[in-house]
Amino acid sequence: MSLLAVGSVAFDDLETPSGRRDNILGGSASHFSLSASRFHPVQVVAIVGEDFGPAEYRVFEGRPIDLGGLVRTPGMSFHWKGQYGTDLNEARTLETHLNVFAGFKPDLPAAFRTAPYLFLGNIDPTLQLDVVRQMATRPAWIALDTMNFWIDGARPALLEVLKEIDILLVNEAEARSLTGERNLLKVYGKIRDLGPRILVVKRGEYGMLLFTPEGFFAAPAFPLEEVKDPTGAGDTFAGGFLGYLAAAGTLDLATMKRAALAGTVMASFAVQDFGTERVQALQDGDYANRVEAFKEMIRIG
Repeated sequence: MSLLAVGSVAFDDLETPSGRRDNILGGSASHFSLSASRFHPVQVVAIVGEDFGPAEYRVFEGRPIDLGGLVRTPGMSFHWKGQYGTDLNEARTLETHLNVFAGFKPDLPAAFRTAPYLFLGNIDPTLQLDVVRQMATRPAWIALDTMNFWIDGARPALLEVLKEIDILLVNEAEARSLTGERNLLKVYGKIRDLGPRILVVKRGEYGMLLFTPEGFFAAPAFPLEEVKDPTGAGDTFAGGFLGYLAAAGTLDLATMKRAALAGTVMASFAVQDFGTERVQALQDGDYANRVEAFKEMIRIG
């Protein structure tokens, strides 16, 4: 039983106030799977080019990550170049080279089509819907991430796939853009009308909000002395959150609260170094210690 993740595996060139790194591993499926696999086995469907070599494959080795759906094809991998100023909540895109990702059409291996849990990373909603239709059996839950590019430019296709999913993960601006509402309780009401019954609002350095039919939950971000690179923090949060839920096998509110804590803690590690490097180096004791520190931080009485 695995958590199937469909998204991008890419290379990033990053510049932040903490420094600059070129050609480091990135992409939604990379950040997500490295985080989720700490809790539950993951199957990855993505596309890379010939520049994705042994060093990159080794990042995933020794973890419960099945790369049977990672297609390596002639050409260059998706490459993004971005820059952050003093406001780390907003990246400035300098260059985007889709390369082989421009022709990405997910084709699920037969063994992946019965996965009990499905995460649709931030890709064209037409492709997300096609993945749902390739599943041989309906997963216990389907989660989806999207962004304003698709909300504004591919709304009809996005609305179609939203009818099929259970969990939507977006930031505040995306949630408001999708629904036309500013108040997040009203946003949640409209999201439920569109299909998803669970809404996760990612708020960066301010934490997260969870809306469910059973009730609501809010968690702050874990305070850090230094944030080097926020790229991929949202996908790392999603990996921790959904990986925990897959391991638990239930969607009750108490479990989702604990999953939110897991995602928040995983994201706090991700931003402490460039790309996936801090999450790659994470030890079991690191995670356990930070979870306890987080619990103590939010405990009252």
